[in-house]
Order: sequence, then C-alpha cells, then structure tokens
Amino acid sequence: MTTDQTLAPLRSAHSMPVVFGAGAAIGVLGGMIGLGGAEFRLPLLISLFGFAALSAVILNKAMSLVVVLTALPARMAAVSASELVAHWPVAVNLLAGSLLGAWAGASWAVRMRSSTLYKVLAALMALMAAALVFTHFSTLGTLDLPLWAQVPLGVAAGFGIGVVAAVMGVAGGELLIPSIVLLFGQDIRTAGSLSLLVSLPTMLVAFARYSRDGSFAVLGANRRFAVVMVAGSIAGAFLGGLLLGVFPDVVLIPALAVILLVSAAKLARHD
Repeated sequence: MTTDQTLAPLRSAHSMPVVFGAGAAIGVLGGMIGLGGAEFRLPLLISLFGFAALSAVILNKAMSLVVVLTALPARMAAVSASELVAHWPVAVNLLAGSLLGAWAGASWAVRMRSSTLYKVLAALMALMAAALVFTHFSTLGTLDLPLWAQVPLGVAAGFGIGVVAAVMGVAGGELLIPSIVLLFGQDIRTAGSLSLLVSLPTMLVAFARYSRDGSFAVLGANRRFAVVMVAGSIAGAFLGGLLLGVFPDVVLIPALAVILLVSAAKLARHD
C-alpha cells in the first residue's frame, strides 16, 4: 500500500455521552430528510473526534452499514418484498456498476496521500450538498430512455455512485435515489427501498477491499466508540422520522446543504 495516511488504531478520548449525542444529532438530521446521515457524520469524525481521513472513512462505512441494516425492515413495511422483486432488473443494473465502483473507490482511497483524500472528500461533500438540493427541490421526472441506452447508463451511474460511497464511507442514497427515478422511472418511495438493496452489497464490497490493507485496526481500537455512535444515530433517526414535516423543506434543506458546504470548506483546508 503506497500511502502516507495514518492508519494507527487511534482511540477517541471523548466521553461516551458526547459520542452518543453526536450520533443522535446526525440521526435526527438524516431522519428528517429520509437518509442515513453518513454525509454529516464524516466531517464530525474528522474535525470533532480527530480521526485521520481514511480512518474516518472506514469508521463511517462500518456505521453506515449498521444503519442501512436497521433501516431495511422499516422500508419493507413501506414497500413490500414482492414489489421490490418486481423491480429486480433495476437493482441488478445498478449493482453491475456499483460493485466495481466500490472496489475501485476503496482501492483509490487507501492509496491516496492523506492531503489529497481530504480535498477529494471536500469535493464529494459539495456534490452531496448539490444532490440534496436537487433531489428535494427539483421535479424528478424520467428520461424515458430505450433499453439499449438505459442499461449502460445504469452501469455507469452505479460505478460512479459506488466510487463515491466507498471513498466517503456512505450508503450513497443521496445519489442512488435520483438516479433510479431519472433512469428507471420509479417513484420516490420505491426508489428509496431499491437504493438500500443496492447500497448493502456495495458497502460490503468496499469493506472487503479495505480489509485487505489492514485498515480495520481502527475499528478494533474504537469498537465501543462505534457502537455508541451507531446507537445514537439509530435513536436519532427514529426521532428525526417523527419530526418529518415539522420543519419545511424550504428551510431545512438549504440549512443542511450549508452545513455540508461549510464542512467541505474545512476539510479542503485540512492538512
């Protein structure tokens, strides 16, 4: 592995109530917009808890995986398994690209210089802010593509999303959902469930690639930290779901986008 990134198993010295509270705040933000909140967790892991870029990505990926597994049963209550099975070609089409993208993204991340990874993460967070605003304020129609164009575009979109998800340690729902709506003409409700089905194996592939470089030492050294933050995230997500609609999107979404952009600016200046 040719990288100058710090992969030492740094232990967070912060108290567990602070860790739980940070996780809960992230969960509330994600729950209010129907996402996992991993894009907000990443800058906190770096700026508040002091993890190096790659260590933060791996911790974020582990916690995102648990959040997705927790969200799946809830989504199944909203969209039945039989409905999802009917749309299996959509998931397979995206997975054909996202699995390759996840492997490639994780491979690039472990080889990047730390200073480069901070800048890449900053750029991707700005992309997430744009995707958040686009998804919530644009009328997502469909491109009505013929099958011969739909399939390769689905693979290409999946590849790009897989790369982003692996490099940031996120599930990628912010990009998957609009892609499923635009390319495959699915409604938002079905797209949300299909995105989880694509995210889960995509994250597992990135995990497998990260494990090859001994990068998981940070997970073993911070097991309690990760468990407490995940518990806070899950509790916060339920609260955020209850708060859904309390704050109008016209106020909430720009505010969250600004948070992402400010975090991106800080990461870009990180050494």
